[in-house]
Formats: sequence, structure tokens, C-alpha cells
Amino acid sequence: MHIVARTFDGPASCPDCELPSSRVHSCYQSRLADTPVGGLPVLIEPTVRRLYCDSGLCGRRTFVEQIAGLTFRYGTRTPASRHVLAVVAVALAGRAGARLAAALQTRVSRTTILRAIMAMPDPVWAVPRVLGVDDFATRRGHHYGTVLIDCETRQPLDLLPGRDASTLAGWLPEHPGAEIICRDRAGSYADGARTGAPNAVQVADGFHLWQNLGTAVEASLRLHSDCLKAAFSSPDGPASEGGDSDATKTMSPIEARIRERHATIHALLAQGHGIREIARELHMGGNTVRRNARASVPEQLLAGRRQPRASQLDPYKPHLDKLWAEGHTNAIQLHAELQNLGYRGSYQIISDYLRPRRRRRIRVVPPAPPGIRRVTGWMMRHPENLADGERRQFAAILAGCPELKALHARVRGFAEILQTRSGQHLKDWITATRTADLPRLHTFATGLEKDWDAVLQGLSTRWNSGPVEGRVNHIKMIKRQMFGRAKLPLLRKRVLLTAAANR
Repeated sequence: MHIVARTFDGPASCPDCELPSSRVHSCYQSRLADTPVGGLPVLIEPTVRRLYCDSGLCGRRTFVEQIAGLTFRYGTRTPASRHVLAVVAVALAGRAGARLAAALQTRVSRTTILRAIMAMPDPVWAVPRVLGVDDFATRRGHHYGTVLIDCETRQPLDLLPGRDASTLAGWLPEHPGAEIICRDRAGSYADGARTGAPNAVQVADGFHLWQNLGTAVEASLRLHSDCLKAAFSSPDGPASEGGDSDATKTMSPIEARIRERHATIHALLAQGHGIREIARELHMGGNTVRRNARASVPEQLLAGRRQPRASQLDPYKPHLDKLWAEGHTNAIQLHAELQNLGYRGSYQIISDYLRPRRRRRIRVVPPAPPGIRRVTGWMMRHPENLADGERRQFAAILAGCPELKALHARVRGFAEILQTRSGQHLKDWITATRTADLPRLHTFATGLEKDWDAVLQGLSTRWNSGPVEGRVNHIKMIKRQMFGRAKLPLLRKRVLLTAAANR
């Protein structure tokens, strides 16, 4: 759709001194892309005037009149088209955004999409009362950044390069007013918050406290790894969970299928279904259904199948069975033994005769003791969330090691403090932990005392770093959309703008 238009004659205001002027210098035709109409791209070609500025105090000699709501200086798109392009750029950057814009009849390059993102202003936000801070990876293992959010509104505020103390300490004085700072256990953020906002209350995140405890529990279990092996190597250790009988293990697939088919047919017969109806339902032949119906037990179907023929091995089978029962299972040695007795058959006949016996042999392998990571998971989980088999194995481990039993009691005590936010009992928990012979847990308790005020706030108040962790996942998603190629300025723009668009 092509629209040609011109402006009306009349005065226009200078953009610098705002003095009206009607003296025309010249006219020219511009080209503006607008939003599509009926699936058709729209091109507007307005003829606009260039006018003289009659003010002697203004430094501008000429200016171009602007059409309100349609044109702006150096613009080739209408405000409506720019808004559509900005929405596409925020949703999908790069080539994906260019393809979406092309589907909307707005053909642009991927660099135009990126320029549209960077040209958009940052969302306006007020200084938060509760500030959340955490690190994220721009390139894992090499480069990291810091994300700051408002924990009350969950709005991201800024993305900063680096994750050391100076990064946070430099940002806080420029944005004063934070009363509470939620952080992880990293010492850099603690020092940065203490330097940049000395009057703010620091809150150590409960999840990170629990994670630190899990590390201490795993280290303690490594010191008692022999207890795990002893619990499963003793005769009265936990039994294997496999309850299958030998008959089930040695049953061939054909026999299992015959038994299952027999049970299904007799169940349908008991419900009153006829032979033909069962044959249609099970997609079987009528004779097969009748044969199963006549057999009262599945053994009648198994008997008489594959009747063995006379073999050269028949006279030697009793002696061969005797040797097998005595533990001689090597077919080559058995073949040589029978040849000394006059056997003239081949080795393959003996091997075929012994093959079913080899399949029936059940190799009894004692269950492997659970690993340290698995036992750590059992100890850190609530006992009600353990399966029956896990609960039995865990009880056997605790029964064989008093130190691990004491460790489990300490873990459950800390979990109770964390769940009920009863930080006033933390001092008693540390005192009781000091009396136990658990050196790795003593190290954990020492770390709590070094960060006492923040830990106490984390175990007593409702504030935590959960919203910050969610925003870190949002950053990871945007990085994956851009295939990890986004530098920090572009990543920062997309994170702030997408969060503002979703509010």
C-alpha cells in the first residue's frame, strides 16, 4: 500500500527556539515505513517543507517541519512501526527476530533488531527496600557477572560485570536506600554490602545454608565410608529388594507367554465370553483359543512340546549329570571325559544339552553398598520422603555407626530450625554440635559463627534469594536464545526489557 501526501501551508515551530516560521526554504519527499494493513506492507511518502528560522539568537538557520505522531528527526519508520519492531526485538533478538519481523511485513536485518534493542531506554525503577544479589556466568568457569533485583517486586535492576566485592560496593552508593540485602554465603558480596551500605541488614540465603550443610555431611560420610561397607557386608545386613523366585527367573519367554495367554483366555471365559468373541478380541485363531480353553492348567499346554529324539548322548547322560552336580561345568573337559568312556558324538551335542542348565544357574551377587552421594541425599531428605527400601538401608547404616546416627540427629535439628524459622535456637544447635565427634560439622558451625548476623536473619525472616535464583534462570534462557553470543550490554538490555514486558 503506497500513500502519497503533503503537509498543509502554515507556520511551523523551530525545534531549538520554538519560534513559529512560515518562510519556506525548500520541499522534499521522505519515505516512511508503517505497520502493515490487511497483510500488505505500507509505504508513506509525505512531502514536507524546510523552513527558515527567523530568530537571530537561534543557531539553527533552517529546519524541517515534523508531522506529529508520524515523523521524527532522522526517522525512516512511523512510531507505530518502531513500536512493533521494538516488541519483536525484545522477544527475539538477532536472526530469529528478523524472521519474525519479516512475517509481520517488516523486513529488517538482524543488526537493525540489535540496534532497536540498544536504542530502547532502560525501565524506570525506584530504589528497592529489599535488594537481592547473586552471580551468574557469562562464560562458565571464565567470566561472571552480578545480577541485582528487587526482592519485593522481583524486578531486575541491573547486571554488572564481575562478582567481586568492589562491584557491589561501587553500585550501592550510587543507588542508596536499600534496607535489606539478600545474598549467598560468598564473602565477596558480604564485604561489598558492608562497604557500600553499612546500615543495611544482610540476610544469608537459607538454601545456601542447607547446601553448605550438605557439603559438610558428605565430607563426614567420607570419613566413615567403612561403616557403609560394613552395614552391607554383615550377614544380618539389609536383604536384596529383588523378590523374584527362581522359577520366574528361569522361565523362558515362550513359557511365560503361554502362561499369560492361558490366564487371559480363562479369565474371559469366566466372564461369559464365547470362543469366537475371545478370538476376535485377542486376535488369535479359534483353534488356539479352544486348545487353551480345554487345558485346565498351563502345564498341559507345555507338556509334549518338542519331544526329544534319541541321541548318542543318552547312555552317558546319568554320568554327565553326576559330573555337573559335582561342579564340573567346562563342556570341553566333559567332552574329553565322555570320550574316554566310549562316547563318539560331537562336542556340540554336549553343549546343547548343558545350555538350559547354564541359563538356570543364578549368579548370586551381593548388593553393592550405596555410595556416599546417595547416603548424603538420604540424610538430607525428610525421613517421610524416603522409599521403604531406602528407609531400611538407611536404618541399617545408622544402626552400625553411632557417629552417623549423631550426624543425622544434627541434620534433622538444623532442618527444623530452617523450616520453622526459629533462628533463636541456632546457638543451642551449635553448642550441641560442638560436643559431638563430628569435625566436618564443627567446621560448618565455625562458618556460621563468622557470618552470624546474616545467618540469624536468614533463619528468622522470610527474605531469601529465591527470586534472584529465578532471575538467574531467566538470564540462562536468554543466553540460550542468543546461542551464548550476547555480550553483557546486550544481555543486560534484554533481561531488563523482557522482565518489564512480562509485568
